[in-house]
Amino acid sequence: MDRRLKMSLAVAGALAAAEAGVRLLRPRDAAIAPAPVAASEYFTAGEIEHARAFRRPQRALALAGVAVDAALLVALVARPPAVLTRRYRRPVAAAGVAGAALSAGMTAATLPIAAVSRARSLKVGLATQSWPGWASDVAKSTAIGALFAGAGGGAAVALMRRFPRAWWVPGAGALFGFGVLTTYLGPVVLDPIFNRFTPLPAGRERTDVLDLAERAGVAVGEVYEVDASRRTTAANAYVNGLGRTKRVVLFDTLMRDFTRDEVRLVVAHELGHVRHDDVRRLLGYLAIVAPAGTLAVACVTEALRPDGAEPGPPALPALALAALLVAAPVNAIANRLSRRIEARTDQFALELTNAPEPFIGFEKRITVKNIAEPQPPAWAELLFGTHPSTLERIGAAVAFRQSARPADRRTPAGS
Repeated sequence: MDRRLKMSLAVAGALAAAEAGVRLLRPRDAAIAPAPVAASEYFTAGEIEHARAFRRPQRALALAGVAVDAALLVALVARPPAVLTRRYRRPVAAAGVAGAALSAGMTAATLPIAAVSRARSLKVGLATQSWPGWASDVAKSTAIGALFAGAGGGAAVALMRRFPRAWWVPGAGALFGFGVLTTYLGPVVLDPIFNRFTPLPAGRERTDVLDLAERAGVAVGEVYEVDASRRTTAANAYVNGLGRTKRVVLFDTLMRDFTRDEVRLVVAHELGHVRHDDVRRLLGYLAIVAPAGTLAVACVTEALRPDGAEPGPPALPALALAALLVAAPVNAIANRLSRRIEARTDQFALELTNAPEPFIGFEKRITVKNIAEPQPPAWAELLFGTHPSTLERIGAAVAFRQSARPADRRTPAGS
């Protein structure tokens, strides 16, 4: 079969697998349909324009970074440097070194763009970290990325040499295993490199969390407060980890800047992820997509590599470019699953707390605080949108409020 035809069919198969994963794993219980709302009902014209003026250039900078990565990889595929093409006695080890160097080099190439993006965040007060602190974080993340890329590059070349035509099969298994391993170890090995996590102490906040967890019928694991204020004024919360490393993490900015009712709503949302086992759901999605996605990457890599080239360091730029080209549309499809999960979890939080008014107030305040657009452009939602837009979330709360019986309307505190 012609390599280009094979590549096209494989990429189409990866996209089909991504779509199948969304359909198979999307929550079956329908989330409440958002009521139509307008941004002008909840935000001033100045707030909307301020968010647009900040976020749209930030997205352009993010896309510019991807373009620089792609251009660098295209150049390396077209004209690989001599250090990649020479013969090595230990090609697998050389590929490991080349993978680490390629990762670090791509970070360096996009560093000016990242610095401009950060300078804009500093200017609007969203970023708080000093430049030396930021440089330290960049150095740490670059080292970690190089370590992973080196291991991945060496493993990929080893598989290519051992299974020339079917290396993607064990490669898919390795990709899924890496996803499980990093999900399990990330909270206890990687995250503490960048932040300090403190178990939520005994007091009103912890009592609220445990009360909500009991009402939700979930074993919450540990609840931590993270010192996010070292880097940003933005507020957030998340769930990560598996088994013993499962945890709910609350930004200290959330605990500091929002009301008790609002914090309870955020906790209820995160407990919804625990209740519905969404971390495992996303790993299940990876298991569905990994085989077809890795096959597509293998076919694109084969089409990009020079004819007759022996698997070794020269294959890495083609492999990285293929992964970039395949991952972009697959991630856009995966975002639909993420948005559906988040919408269901918003509904869970509303049902658990029965507090649509604090929910609406929280969405208004956090959108302004995080300088986010209430309704981003459709293309931005497609590429970057892992959560429903602010207007969709407010609309869901409005619909919930309209459907609730008057006697049932009360605050999370029961008043």
